Amino acid sequence: MEPGASKLASSSPSPSIQTPKNPVIDRSTSKNRDFLIHLEAYLAKRDGVDKLLKISRYATKIILASSLLPETLPLTRRLKSFESSVGISRKAFRLGKFVQDVNALRNSRFDTQEELVLSVIAYGFEGLYYFVEQFVWLVKSGLVDGKHSRNLQKISAWAEFVGYVGSIGLKIRDLKRIAEDEACLRTSIEIAITRGDWYGEEEAKILKLREKKFMKKLSVVQDLADGLMALADIRDGKGRLSAPVLISSAGLLSAMISTHKNWISC
Repeated sequence: MEPGASKLASSSPSPSIQTPKNPVIDRSTSKNRDFLIHLEAYLAKRDGVDKLLKISRYATKIILASSLLPETLPLTRRLKSFESSVGISRKAFRLGKFVQDVNALRNSRFDTQEELVLSVIAYGFEGLYYFVEQFVWLVKSGLVDGKHSRNLQKISAWAEFVGYVGSIGLKIRDLKRIAEDEACLRTSIEIAITRGDWYGEEEAKILKLREKKFMKKLSVVQDLADGLMALADIRDGKGRLSAPVLISSAGLLSAMISTHKNWISC
């Protein structure tokens, strides 16, 4: 990096030198925006409120599952009631949410047959999950006969699990592409250093790719955590991977990752 730095120091400012600084300035400006305005924008999003509810629900479930409070304590009964109510409330936020998966599938561009299959699995089954969840909410709220509850929840859990398999597959492909782009940029920087050319633009692009790669890895972790919860629902809470504390912790981790992604995107 030294040859490029000395070159900048010895030359007068030019439009080409000033241009790559703009993304850095814009990024710092967005980070320093007023907190309450940012919070208002966050809470205006359906997913923003939903994930805050998810955090409160799974934090409560961890407290209940860890047996920190005696069963006879009135607070324990209130926490169980709160957790159940929040769970039903979250399902209401999924009304019509399947439409976003339909549109995502319609607007996707497929470069390979594998990408087509993974996209259909990811968006198709996630859309089915959200569609079925609407009826699960109607059952939980008492409008639909409870005899359909078990079958609807099984369909919902399977659709969610398969959807996460496709989603993880797509994100792994994205990570490979990001790694390839990063390798190309590093090669360009090495060539620029050898020639004594300026490479600030390539460095800015690498920083953006690193941020993108980090967020993509977080998304994979989130999908794994949500997939673990879906698997526990499929198995009716049986098995070592369905321990209440483990599942509740996975839910809390997923909610916090999603909250972080929603926060920086609004």
